[in-house]
Amino acid sequence: MIMPLERQKDRKTKLAPRRQPIQERAKQKTQQILDATARLLDEVGFDDLTTILIAKDLGISVGALYHYFPNKHAILYALGERWLDRMTEALEATERLDIESMSLETFTACQIDLMLDVYKEQKAILPLAQALWAIPELRELDAQHDFVVISHFIRMYRRLGFEQDEEELGRIARLHLEASHALLLTVVDQNSERAAKSLSDLKAICLFMLTKHHKPR
Repeated sequence: MIMPLERQKDRKTKLAPRRQPIQERAKQKTQQILDATARLLDEVGFDDLTTILIAKDLGISVGALYHYFPNKHAILYALGERWLDRMTEALEATERLDIESMSLETFTACQIDLMLDVYKEQKAILPLAQALWAIPELRELDAQHDFVVISHFIRMYRRLGFEQDEEELGRIARLHLEASHALLLTVVDQNSERAAKSLSDLKAICLFMLTKHHKPR
């Protein structure tokens, strides 16, 4: 169901930062708030995360925190936007590769390794992903993330020689995304030996799926 325009605008207003940081000091403070929130989210989980806890960790008053973000959901939304920005950068980096000359195996390995870098650098990625799905105010951002990833995948499939129509490529891209997301969340949470095995398995799963649907030129 499409949300009425007035409700969409109201939701955007509630999740928007109090102000867009312009000066370098304000930008640094915003990043400090996001970094502290990510760390605390990883430590205590979403339910126990509060603006009071975030402010205390930063050594500032709650009022000072509200000067940058109006509520907890707005901070989590900004974290989600940062996650989406980094994922977009990784996908664009993949698209800058000479995909046409790659084997499916090489492409799959490069694509997953670039995505893994994003998962590794993002603290609290599992509870953040859960929050984006579970909280109605953040679900739009979760859908936007999926749309961006799937769109990039479809373009890359075309360059690899896939000839299916857009709907079928979208279905394959959705499976590719869901498998990658689920197992990369596992990889970053495991010790190095288990993580290496899980990463190898993920690449094998995605390679099998792409090989199954690929039509040689």
